Amino acid sequence: MEFIVQKIGMSRTVSVPSTPVTLLKVLDTKVCEVTDGVAIVAYSNGKKFNKAIEGIQKKYNLSKEFNRFATMTVANGEAGDLDVSGLGEVQTLKTTFKTKGRGFTGAVKRWNFAGGRASHGHRMGRRVGSIGNCEWPGRVQPGKKMPGQYGNTNVSVKNDVISFDAETGILVLKGSVSGPNGALGKVKVAK
Repeated sequence: MEFIVQKIGMSRTVSVPSTPVTLLKVLDTKVCEVTDGVAIVAYSNGKKFNKAIEGIQKKYNLSKEFNRFATMTVANGEAGDLDVSGLGEVQTLKTTFKTKGRGFTGAVKRWNFAGGRASHGHRMGRRVGSIGNCEWPGRVQPGKKMPGQYGNTNVSVKNDVISFDAETGILVLKGSVSGPNGALGKVKVAK
């Protein structure tokens, strides 16, 4: 079973010793169509609207706020509201979020390289340094740690479930998950 969630933020438990926890809100999700346990679901995110979205909303008789669609495995056997009752008994969840994007960064920030000395008389600074090798193989090896896009990648982590409130849809997980507050992601029942 999978669920679309929004990251609220981090907190900690009141008990001693306290445990760091992440708060997630399970979004209101409508199941449009189910085939062999895999469903097309609709959820609300932003104000995006066009004729393609309007056509899908008409097809499944959805209200205007449900403007995003995804496929995922669900416990529902038929169309309607997503069944979240299973989250009450779950021990461990696998969370998948996109990390914060940091754009094009140098090797010092991206790979924790030391950089050169900051003293007088050289130009090393925060550069990578030499990247090649001798006459053979005479090329840069694939996977070389160099400057480039840092962040904005999908990261999955297993977290223990502390509690789940079915009324408010608030899910409390032990530890942290990737991404900024307000980010959308998926949680899946871990095997």
